[in-house]
Amino acid sequence: MTDILTPARRSALMAKVRGAGNASTELRLIAVFRAHHITGWRRGATVSVAGRRSEGRKSQAGKPAFKVRPDFVFPARRLAVFVDGCFWHGCPLHATQPKQNAKFWREKLAQNRTRDALVTRTLRRAGWRVLRVWEHELTRRYERRLLARLRRAGLPSSAQD
Repeated sequence: MTDILTPARRSALMAKVRGAGNASTELRLIAVFRAHHITGWRRGATVSVAGRRSEGRKSQAGKPAFKVRPDFVFPARRLAVFVDGCFWHGCPLHATQPKQNAKFWREKLAQNRTRDALVTRTLRRAGWRVLRVWEHELTRRYERRLLARLRRAGLPSSAQD
């Protein structure tokens, strides 16, 4: 089917589309937390790194230099958990490269990986532990491995089965 909009109009329309996370992967991780009595987490809480310059960003009069919203935060453990989609974050096992508009997608996905590294590095320098979980790790096949990673990351003792 032929697009009835001009490329500029289609681009403007698509630029208005905003995402708010991948609910299905986050809900799957919540199910894992609940099934294994993992407590102390907050979904979508903002973590602010204040009082220092973060990778070129200036801290202005009382404003944090860096803010990030992990998928899950364990504030008492200073643990930030991100659930990364295999496509959007370049999973080494499942990432694919679109053939249409290949240059755009190559650059977009590279920017995502660069931003992920910056966020991880900045949070770790501020004393946070960061755990990145791939979308495919939320399947039953990988559940035991995921639980082991969560425990190594320092989850509350109620997670011990």
